[in-house]
Amino acid sequence: MEVKEIVAKLYQINSIKEKKLNGYASLNYAIESETGEKFVLKIHTDLNEQPFIQAENELLMFLAPQFKDILPVPQTNIHQNTLVRQQNFAGDTYVRMLSFLEGNFLAEAQKTPKLLQSFGQFMGKLNKSLQGFYNSAIASRVFKWDLQHCLLNEQYLADIADPSKRKWVEYFFLQFKEKVRPHLPYLRKSVLHNDANDWNVLVKNEEVVGLIDFGDLAYTQVINEIAIASPYIAFDEADPLENICIFIQAYHQEYPLEEKELELLYYLIAARLCSSVCSSAHSRKLEPENEYISISEKPAWDLLEKWIAINPIKAVNRFREAAGYAVVPAPKIDDLLQKRHQYFSKAMSISYKEPIHMVGAAFQYMYDAAGNTFLDAYNNIPLVGHSHPKVVEAGQRQMAQLNTNTRYLNEQLSNYAEKLLAKFPPQLNKLFLVNSGSAASDLAIRIALTHTQREKIAVLEHGYHGNTMLGIDISPYKFEGKGGQGIQNNILKLPIPDAYRGKFQGPNAGKQYAEEACQLLQSQVQDSIAAFIGESIVGCGGQIMLPPNYLKTVYQCVREMGGLCIADEVQVGFGRVGSHFWGYELHNVVPDIVVLGKPMGNCHPIAGVVTTDAIAQSFANGMEFFSSFGGNPVSCAIGSAVLDVLEEEQLQKHAWEVGNYFVQELKSLQKDFPVIGDVRGSGLFLGIEMVQDPISKKPATQLTAEVKNELRNQFILAST
Repeated sequence: MEVKEIVAKLYQINSIKEKKLNGYASLNYAIESETGEKFVLKIHTDLNEQPFIQAENELLMFLAPQFKDILPVPQTNIHQNTLVRQQNFAGDTYVRMLSFLEGNFLAEAQKTPKLLQSFGQFMGKLNKSLQGFYNSAIASRVFKWDLQHCLLNEQYLADIADPSKRKWVEYFFLQFKEKVRPHLPYLRKSVLHNDANDWNVLVKNEEVVGLIDFGDLAYTQVINEIAIASPYIAFDEADPLENICIFIQAYHQEYPLEEKELELLYYLIAARLCSSVCSSAHSRKLEPENEYISISEKPAWDLLEKWIAINPIKAVNRFREAAGYAVVPAPKIDDLLQKRHQYFSKAMSISYKEPIHMVGAAFQYMYDAAGNTFLDAYNNIPLVGHSHPKVVEAGQRQMAQLNTNTRYLNEQLSNYAEKLLAKFPPQLNKLFLVNSGSAASDLAIRIALTHTQREKIAVLEHGYHGNTMLGIDISPYKFEGKGGQGIQNNILKLPIPDAYRGKFQGPNAGKQYAEEACQLLQSQVQDSIAAFIGESIVGCGGQIMLPPNYLKTVYQCVREMGGLCIADEVQVGFGRVGSHFWGYELHNVVPDIVVLGKPMGNCHPIAGVVTTDAIAQSFANGMEFFSSFGGNPVSCAIGSAVLDVLEEEQLQKHAWEVGNYFVQELKSLQKDFPVIGDVRGSGLFLGIEMVQDPISKKPATQLTAEVKNELRNQFILAST
């Protein structure tokens, strides 16, 4: 039995035209009778959906008196009901017919303020009317398109092929668990249309004239109706919040929203976007030829990327204003400063002339309490991005299971060590775990002193290796700075090999600086050198790239004298330099000891020392090494997740490609602005040296500070 026969037999309508319509849950046909009347025939092939289809018909009949000609009306068949089970060309099905609504799709209309107001008013009136409707089948329905159950879509995460996009969805699902789910039981609920997307809304002359497709009816939180409609009026907009706020204002006039509902709307909108892209990815995997299924996928991804860049506080404040509620003021900076100084020493520095009150972060963005979003081009600790969901969830899972010290056997410890040490040459095969880069530097020196039974340590000028007493002793950046006590007797400071402004420049600078360093070593610590420690790129010294052959020659000199070579990778390690995983690899050397920290746990306190088996054995001299927190299962789980993300998202390659682009563009700027004396670094470990003029190369200290603070005013975080 074909479509025309079905219509003729069940509804006694002789159709002269039929057209198949798009859809994913039923077969839909536009029907035009010989008298010009229009209908939509719906053939449902999933017999299990019968209770929900019947509920949809009941709801449409309930609303028909108030929304005549705006909502589809179920048509009675020859059996005097609105739904019938029938065998036809599609098999065993349920069949029904609805009135046809005229109009253009909202997706194809210009979203003017007038149209958005009409849309908001219409949805407000509809939801207000639906307060009087209840259906047990809908109330018991649990499915992925109901936002309170959006986490059902997590099962489709693996179908999102691009890990750099998948992480956005994982992040917002995590935020839903943390920020939304605990509050859902306390929000108003009602039966809702639950799918007011731009292909279900009909418009004409800047007014909403119809709403179709009630197949996703849900008994859910009232605010979800706005959360679902919002993305479709924000697609492709420079300011996604503007259209949403117009909609909210109009909706609120018809059906007042509660403050606690608006507080969750930012994350609920994200949940709708995430549900949409998950479903599209899964459906495309199953039906790669069905274009309708993924019709909103690209704009959804685009909006999701914009959404992460919006400070949630800003969004909530805009929503509150639209509904006529007062904005909640941010705490005063002066009050926060006063309280900070009440309890902490002023030795704890604060960045910027105008301090920032940070309250949240996501990937490359940080959010302040005033609703601003900052691009974080500064923080050298969240290696794979702030609040990366894989890292956060790894810590949560392990913390809920076990956290203890290394005196017990636990798979997390050995599994992480195996994964981390695979990133090193075979001879670097022993790992000590601590909880800060400072502790790691301190431990590395202790190991070197024990192994060599010597006391002299060679360091690089301007180097920084931590905040412990020993860390400061080996850090000229500290002991020569304000409050420093000067160099200790067992420390030899080697001149920083600055090929830009130092005394040796040009292609032979590395050799010349190395010869100078070797002469100092031979003349001052010949028989007592325990170790040389240096950053692979000198960060605090001004992002100084060690010139070619410098480190290789110095390592050779130190080893010939019986000392050990320690590479400080606390800032530059874990793929930051782009071309290599470790900074020391830039110089074609293999250290005896490597110090790890900062990015190792993506802001979680984990650090380490890697060395050889022979050196580790010499340190096992009877004195136990124990760190209360070093190597605990939670830290190991987090460290392991960081390594997984680095590989999965190819972040080392990303650092190389983006870093090269930065260098290219900065050097282009340098041609027009001679105050840019030098652009240097590798990957995303970069620096710009500002000078008063390119001849004298005198540091433009004040200008550099002004640039840093002006970048902050433009919501970009950088450091000097």
